[in-house]
This record gives sequence, structure tokens and C-alpha cells, in this order.
Amino acid sequence: MSTHTAPPAGSLRWYAARLRRMSPDEVAERVGDAARRLSWSRQQVLPHQLSPLPRTLLADRPGPAPLPAGTQELVDPAAAEAVVAAADRILAGHWPVLGVERGDVLDPDWFLDPISGRRAPQHRLAFRVDPRDETVTGNVKQVWELSRHHHVTVLATAWWLTGEEVYAVVAAAQLRSWWEACPHLCGIHWTSGLELGIRLISWAWVRRLLADWPGVEGLFGEDAQRQLWWHQRYLAAFPSRGTSANNHAIGEAAGRLVAACAFPWYEESATWREQAAAELAETLAANTFPSGLNREQASDYHRFVTELGLVAAAEADAAGVPLPEHTWRLLTASVDAAAAVVDVAGRPPRQGDGDEGRALLLDDPDGGAWAQLLDVGAALTGTAGWWTPPSASVAATLLASLAPGRAGTATTAGREPIAPRVFGDAGLTVLRSAPEDGPEIWCRCDGGPHGLPGIAAHAHADALAVEVRYDGVDVLVDPGTYCYHDQAPWRAYFRSTLAHNTIEIDGVDQSEPAGPFLWSRAAEAGVDGVRIEAEGQTWVGHHDGYDRLGVHHERVVALAPRSRQLALVDMLTALDHRVHETRMALHLGPDVHVQLDGATAWLSWPGRDGARQSATLALPHQLTWSTHHGETDPILGWHSPRFGERVPTTTLLGTGELAGEVELCTCLQFHALPVPGSVRVVRPREEPEPGAVAHQPRTES
Repeated sequence: MSTHTAPPAGSLRWYAARLRRMSPDEVAERVGDAARRLSWSRQQVLPHQLSPLPRTLLADRPGPAPLPAGTQELVDPAAAEAVVAAADRILAGHWPVLGVERGDVLDPDWFLDPISGRRAPQHRLAFRVDPRDETVTGNVKQVWELSRHHHVTVLATAWWLTGEEVYAVVAAAQLRSWWEACPHLCGIHWTSGLELGIRLISWAWVRRLLADWPGVEGLFGEDAQRQLWWHQRYLAAFPSRGTSANNHAIGEAAGRLVAACAFPWYEESATWREQAAAELAETLAANTFPSGLNREQASDYHRFVTELGLVAAAEADAAGVPLPEHTWRLLTASVDAAAAVVDVAGRPPRQGDGDEGRALLLDDPDGGAWAQLLDVGAALTGTAGWWTPPSASVAATLLASLAPGRAGTATTAGREPIAPRVFGDAGLTVLRSAPEDGPEIWCRCDGGPHGLPGIAAHAHADALAVEVRYDGVDVLVDPGTYCYHDQAPWRAYFRSTLAHNTIEIDGVDQSEPAGPFLWSRAAEAGVDGVRIEAEGQTWVGHHDGYDRLGVHHERVVALAPRSRQLALVDMLTALDHRVHETRMALHLGPDVHVQLDGATAWLSWPGRDGARQSATLALPHQLTWSTHHGETDPILGWHSPRFGERVPTTTLLGTGELAGEVELCTCLQFHALPVPGSVRVVRPREEPEPGAVAHQPRTES
């Protein structure tokens, strides 16, 4: 792992590094926020303390735009059955939260971290709670996640589908419990605007889905009226700004827009709606490349942000105040990008951070967030001709009913006629074989910017990393995320250079971390050429992250689909002629078995159909190779399949001391299950003498 230790979040070093990333305008705005918090501190309401209704509450309080008659008949029966089964699991006391079973889901402790056993502050003024301090809050993601109320929307969906009273009764009890425990500015749940925004979306849909339940008016009585006003007023006063205007700003604006459209109950509602619509359009544009990919360079956040935009846009359509057409075009591009990068099994890339965040949950949570996004996208934006038809979801039917005709009026104008492989602005390229060439070889190449400008909160130090799958199964795997605030050594490892399929120099990361969501120096990567042809595909990229150490790194990735071969060629140029410690890591998928013999590795794994698949991996001879599996001192050989979970996997680690100009050649040959020693290893070219480089010419896209 990198020897560069990031300062703990909240330390003086961290604050100094964070301040350096802000503009003078942002600093001034944050000073204003601090003064406003001081003024607002007197407005805290404690549990069981009497609080008057908002003075701006209107007498006329209509519910959200109703679901059209006949919508239920349009829901796919299998999707309906799956979400009702999920609701039944909740009634049985089972609800997993980020890999941890919440056995208390029927009577939640809204402040409990089940991992550490700590309870986050409940009665303390929110402005005096630091969610980054796990000694106080425990694992704050665990505490926050249940209070997004996704399990409540699942219960409400089950009631809407079945009419069974128990689902509505339990959903109502959950909201009443939370509203009583978490009044204005009281405790951990008022420390993040994103959490407030997602709760507003959930509450709007609970109210919509329970519209015909006799108890709904009582549920959305005085406690709800206070909470809705408090939430929207808070978000209007304390938006995420400047370097924090990432997915948090989008979630806040989306929540405000949904609430102002669904609950126009206050004198401020029209103003809040207009502000939120403008902020959502602006922040979506600022966070999205023209190609449609999200600028955070984190695949899971691309999905999350696209979900937020689609949910809010559908709500605005239902309220008769549609978002601008340019925002709909941007969302269409984001959906098309999502459809283009998935592999043959429908699995997305695993680039950067991912924490399983959802904008709205109306389906079985085990049904696949990415598949549900694509179905919602298809329902609201239509599909391009090259799309693989997505599996049906309840959410797509319900959201499309709020924006009738959207998909029908979508045109192919401006949409790619074939699935794009190259997203030049994001630096992401997918090399992949054609169906006629056999099982799909899928390879993501990373040569893009280091996250959203500013703090690049969810980026990893992964320049020139690759991710390789064979027929939808991980062969060379991205590490995933595992954790955020807590367990600093694990956070450092999972976003380090060593944890990715690239090269580390002198024991430090390509980009320098300054905190769990902050970087003090970012490597600049670039794509020098891409060639996509039937007989072969080539990608060439570089980064300057180690120029500060005197080493320049370039990489060529070449896929020969018909010969079933993928080659990596790494060119390292020592600018100062010193000897540099070089470590190349290749992280195998958790299902891959390996036999290592010198610089040759034999790989095998079970395919999706149960049949064994195999490959031979010829490794650079200049390095000494070893295997590492589930090690903790130091951390090496781990994969996080989802947030909050980690599993051992095998890392092939090549180490050496290199100087001058060196070319490292790696060749992955897919074939029938081999017998060790019976397969001739084919390298991409003749092995050079140590110190020699035979540069592959750059190609143009």
C-alpha cells in the first residue's frame, strides 16, 4: 500500500488541504453558511417538544400528482411479485443495509450503527455533530442509509399492488417513528443535505402510493407538515457549494424539486420549485461530460445521478412544470452512456467509488440497480436501436405514468447509431469482442481526468488501469470501494494505485491523497489514440502522476478478438536515470483460480453457464512475481463486490528495480481449460533487453 499517509478528516492538515482547493468566492460563501448556522442554532426542536406549524402553511394541501387509472395493469407481473416478496422480508424483520442485516427494521433505532454498536448523537444540535468522526457516529453510512426510507417505499409499493393493509400500517409506523425521533436540527440526520433530499423523494412516493389508503391523510398531518417545511427550508439555506457541488448538490436539488412539486403546501413552494429546477439543471450540466458520462469518474455515481435526474424530471412533468429540453437531452445522453458501457451480462464498469446509493426504490433491491436504471431510462427517454432490451421494473412503469408520451416522443436525433466505445472527454474506452467472435472479451481502459474538478471526492488513483471480463465474469477486477469514513487503512487501500490493475512507482500513489474524500495532487492522464477495427482494437494512454518522481508511464492495450488475446504493453521512462522500485499489480476476479510458475500464470474460473473457462497470462519477465490472497499486514489481495463487503481474491504482484527505459509486456490468452505446461505462451512481441524500449506507434481514433 502507498506509504503516503493522508491526514485524518477533520484534522488541521486536512482543513488546510481542503481550504487550498476552494476559490475565494467559495470561502466567502462558507463563512456565510457558518454565520447562518449560528443564527439557526436557536431553532433546534427536541423530541417531544411542542413546535408550532409553519406560519406559511396553506389551507389547500393537495397530494402529489396521482398515478393514472390502469397503471397497475401495466406493471410486469414478475417485477410486482419480486417487490412484494421484498416487502414480505421486511415484515419478517429482514432488511440488509450495505451488507449488514438490520434485524431491527420493524422497530428501528434510527441512530444505531450495527457494525460498531455505537449510537450517533440524537439530541445534540446537528451543527455540532461531525459525521466524519466515527468515534462519535460509528459508521455514518449505516446510520444514514436506513433513514433514506427506501424500505418504506418498498412497503408502500406492496400496498399499492396488493391492497394488503399490513404494508401500509407498517410503512406509516416507520415514518411516524422517524418524525418523532428526528425533529428540526436534532442529531446526525440533519448533517447532510443529500440525506434530506433523498428522504423528500421517498416521502413524496409514499404519499402517492398510499393515496387510496384510508389512513393517509392522518399520516401526512401535522408532523409531516413540519418535517416537509423544515427539510425544504434547510436545503434552500445550506446548499452544497463549490468543491462540494457533486452528486450531493444534485440530490439536494432533486429532492427539493420533487417535494415542491408533490407538496405545494407552503407560501414558499413556488419559489422553492423554481430555484430547485434551475439548480438541478445547472448542477446536472456541471457534473456531466458532453458524452453523457458523469464527471466524478465513478460508475456507480453515474447511475445514482442519472436516477436522481430522471425521478425529478418525471415529477416536474407531472406537476406541469417540465424541465428544459436541454436537461432532458442531457439525461438521454446519460442513459445512452449507461447502456453502452455494460458488458454482455448487463454489468457496468466498477470505476471509482460506489456506495449502492439509490434515488428511489420501488422494486426488489436485489433486482439490480443498473438494470432498473436502464428500464426507467427506456421508459422516459426511449432507446437507441443498439440497446439491449432491459428487464422490466415497477419503477419504470410508475415514473413513465407521470410523464406520458416522453418515450414516445423521444427521437433518434443526436443519438449514436451504434453503441459508442470511446468516451473521449471522460477518458473511458471499452474494447470488446463481437458476438460472432465467441464469448465476449470486455476491457475498460482508464485514461481520463482524476474525478470532478476540485476535491475529486470519489476518484481513485487508477490512471491507466484496466478491468477485464470474459463472458461477463471478472478476470482482472477493479477493487471496488468497501468503506468511506471509518477504517482508514482500508479506505486508503481500496482507492490506492496498488489496488488497481496498473503500475505503482516508489511505493506511492499516482495522485496524492489528503483525506478520505480529498486529493492534494491529481495525476493528469490522457488518451493518445484509439483504433477500433474488426481484426483488432488498440488503446494508447499516458499519465504524469510519477513525473514528480522522475518516471513517465505510457500504456498500450491491444485486443485481438479472433485470436482471443488481450495484451498490455507498459512503457516506463526514468527521466532522472535513477533506479525506481516498480510494482505491477494484476487483481484476479474472486472466482479465478491461479497457478503461478515464474512469469506465467494459468487461470481458470466457472463461467456463467457453469462450464470451466481458462486463460494463460504471460507476465513481464523483468519483474519477480508472487501471489497474495486476503492479506492484512500489509493489506493486499482483496475485492469489494459491494459497499460494506470485502472478499479475499488473488493479486499477482510483480516487483523490481528498474531504470532507464523499460517495456513491460503482459499477454492474456483465453482458451480451453489448459493443462499446466501444455500451453505455449505467446507474448505480444519479442522480449526486449532490459532498458530497451520498442514503442508501439500511436494510432488515431
